[in-house]
Amino acid sequence: MTPEFTVIRDTTPAAAIPRGAVVAMGNFDGVHLGHRAVIASALRMGHAHGKPAFAVTFEPHPRSFFSPNSPQFRLSDETNKLRLLAGTGLAGAVVMTFDKSRAGTSAQDFIHHDLIERLGISGIAVGYDFHFGKGRVGSPALLVSEAPRLGIEVDVQAHVDIEERPVSSSAIRMALAEGQIDDATSMLGGPWFVSGEVIHGEKRGRDLGYPTANIRLDKNCSLKHGIYAVRVGRGAERFDAVASFGRRPTFDNGAPLLEVFVFDFKGDLYGVTLDVAFIGFIRDELKFDSIDALIRQMDDDSARARAALAAAPDAFPKLGAIS
Repeated sequence: MTPEFTVIRDTTPAAAIPRGAVVAMGNFDGVHLGHRAVIASALRMGHAHGKPAFAVTFEPHPRSFFSPNSPQFRLSDETNKLRLLAGTGLAGAVVMTFDKSRAGTSAQDFIHHDLIERLGISGIAVGYDFHFGKGRVGSPALLVSEAPRLGIEVDVQAHVDIEERPVSSSAIRMALAEGQIDDATSMLGGPWFVSGEVIHGEKRGRDLGYPTANIRLDKNCSLKHGIYAVRVGRGAERFDAVASFGRRPTFDNGAPLLEVFVFDFKGDLYGVTLDVAFIGFIRDELKFDSIDALIRQMDDDSARARAALAAAPDAFPKLGAIS
C-alpha cells in the first residue's frame, strides 16, 4: 500500500508536524524536471538521514499576490500540483499561505520561524534561482551560509538543461502557447494535463457524430487554440481521445472551451471530473465553409490522434492521491 501523502498547512497543529524532516522548497508550478531534481535531492537526503522528505510550497503563487491584475497562466493549480508532488515519492507537502504577512516576512525570520521552529527541518534542497523572504533577499547562498549555525544540511541544485536550454515553468508556458507539446512534455518529464468537470454544451457534436465532453479551463490558460491528441483519466481508468481547444470559429467564436471526443466510449460524463493529458498537437483551429468539410477534417484529426496515442501507449502524468 502506498503511504499516505500528508498535507500540512498554516492551520495544522504543531504537534501534528513530523520533526526533523528534509524539505524541497519551491513554487513547483508544473513540477517539471528542474523541480524534480530538487525533489530527488531532498529524497536522497531524507533517505540518508532516515527522515521523511516533504515539499514546501506556497499558495496562491506569489506572482498572483504581487500582480493580482496580470493574467497568470498556471501549469498546475494547487490540487494538481499536490497530486504531482504526491507522485514523486515525497511523504507530503507543506502548503504555506502567501499573503501580506508572509510577503512582509524577512528571509531570516522565515528561516528561523517557519523552517526551524515550526517545521524543525534537518535539511533543505532548493534550486539555484529560488528566492524567498521580503524583497526576495533570501537565496540559496543565504541558506548555505546559515547551515552550519542552524545544524542543517543544504543542497543547491543547478539548472536542468534540455538541448542546451534551461528548463523552467515560463519556458513550458511558452511552449504550450505555441502548441509545442513535445517540448513541453520533455521539460515536464511527462504530459501536461488539466482537470475539470464535464459541463453541458451546445451538443453540436452529437449531430456531427462526435459527441464531446466539454470542460471550461481557467480563463488565463494560454494553451494554443487547436486540435490535440489527448489521453483522458477518470479515476484509474484511461481513455484515448481527440480534443479541440478554442472558440469554435465555424459556429459561434465564443469563449474558449476544451471539447474532448473520447474514442470508443459510451456513457454519460456530465458532472464527472476528468484529467486530460496532452500527448500531441495535430493542427491549428480552423474555420470551415461547410459542415461536410468540418466532418471530413474531424475524421482525419481522429485518425491522426489515434496514431499519435498508439505511439505513446503509457503516456500519462504520474499522480498520487491527496487527502
